[in-house]
Amino acid sequence: MSPRLVDTARRLVPLAWPVFIGQVAVLAFSTVDTLMIARYAALDLAALAVGAAAYITIFIGLMGVVLAVAPIAGQLYGAQRFREAGEELQQAVWLALGASAFGCTLLLWPEPFLQLAHASPQVAAKARGHLTALAFALPPALVFTAYRGFNVAVSRPKAVMALQLGALLLKVPLNALFIHGFTLPGGFVFEAMGTPGCGTATAVVMWCQALAAWWVIRRDPFYARFELQGRPFSPPRRAGLVALLRLGAPMGMALLIEVTGFTSMAFFISRIGATPVAGHQIAANLVSLLFMMPLALANATGTVVAQRIGAGDPLDAQRVGVHGLQIGLLLAAVVGGCIYLTREAVVRLYTHDAVIIAAALPLLSWVVLFHIGDAAQTLASFILRAYRIAAVPVLIYAVSLWGVGLGGGYVIAFNVTGSTPPGLLGARGFWFASTVSLAIAGLALGSFLAWVWRQKRSER
Repeated sequence: MSPRLVDTARRLVPLAWPVFIGQVAVLAFSTVDTLMIARYAALDLAALAVGAAAYITIFIGLMGVVLAVAPIAGQLYGAQRFREAGEELQQAVWLALGASAFGCTLLLWPEPFLQLAHASPQVAAKARGHLTALAFALPPALVFTAYRGFNVAVSRPKAVMALQLGALLLKVPLNALFIHGFTLPGGFVFEAMGTPGCGTATAVVMWCQALAAWWVIRRDPFYARFELQGRPFSPPRRAGLVALLRLGAPMGMALLIEVTGFTSMAFFISRIGATPVAGHQIAANLVSLLFMMPLALANATGTVVAQRIGAGDPLDAQRVGVHGLQIGLLLAAVVGGCIYLTREAVVRLYTHDAVIIAAALPLLSWVVLFHIGDAAQTLASFILRAYRIAAVPVLIYAVSLWGVGLGGGYVIAFNVTGSTPPGLLGARGFWFASTVSLAIAGLALGSFLAWVWRQKRSER
């Protein structure tokens, strides 16, 4: 690598690795659920796939709105306007609470998701119980999202990582207790819950994590400069909420399209049967784990770019953006290739069921191209957010991920035209179309970002 690229890498790594570890801990929630439920019952694994897809769809869309605090606070932090950055965090918390009311309503009435999945009565009952428990997890999860976005923006991701790792350590034993049941002293028996037990454990953990974040903000001297200590929490302010929504609404919509373009596959694949959706759940969890590396790098790159914009150094902001893209694509190619070569051994870490292994392995044939396209679109979108540009990516995502990925996947998977090759029927058709859609999104967002940079140069 060139000396300048190495220098940029040194600036990004201290921000990226804590985000990476923290996000892996977050994803490990889903991984722990998948591993434990896969060994509990195939029916519960199918219910987990449907329930997890519904929750992620709701949570990610609302999370994107709350995360508008990151680029805004990042620019303010770069300009050393600390009090205003702290005010953005407080308004983001109010926004998170408001968004929770909407999200909880959807989780407590999940019938549209269950009908979309054509879930059997047994699977629907399990998924409904899982989502009811997750409704209690959503408010603290979104409040913690505000804390996470702010800390990344002010170059303090380790504080977030520590709480995320602590939450994971609590999640594992609680999962085991609620999934399999337990007996309290005195003879009281808590019945096994299966899939709903995963949601119950998550709700308990999310509340503990949010309360710990509140304690850190009120006690850690680092946050004193932002005037977050020693005075009452600021009330909702119309101007602050509008500014967050102006950026956060398209960010949330873009994330919603991005996630539903992928998670909705579970709803459609579940129509084929419990085994195909179980195989998809394993493959989806694996590529989600791979996604944590480009996501961490995108967070770090977007943070530094926003800070340099706030500091009045547009040339360095662009340099960091270009280098972040180059590093991300190189890592994606290497990691994706390694997983492709060892995919059978990796799948066996999830399950020893030969039927489910056979369902999952063909889906990972696309992992290299899938991962490269995913890395490209993620990095480009985070850099654009650093410039407070979020509307155009919504259009790009809608056309590529919904149009090509989800719509095209449905046509191919279910042989709507009668011309689908046998090797692309079913779940494999959705994964093929999703891979193509990510490549299109990456190219389109990268091209638009290059145009933005040309416009910025012409203005100087």
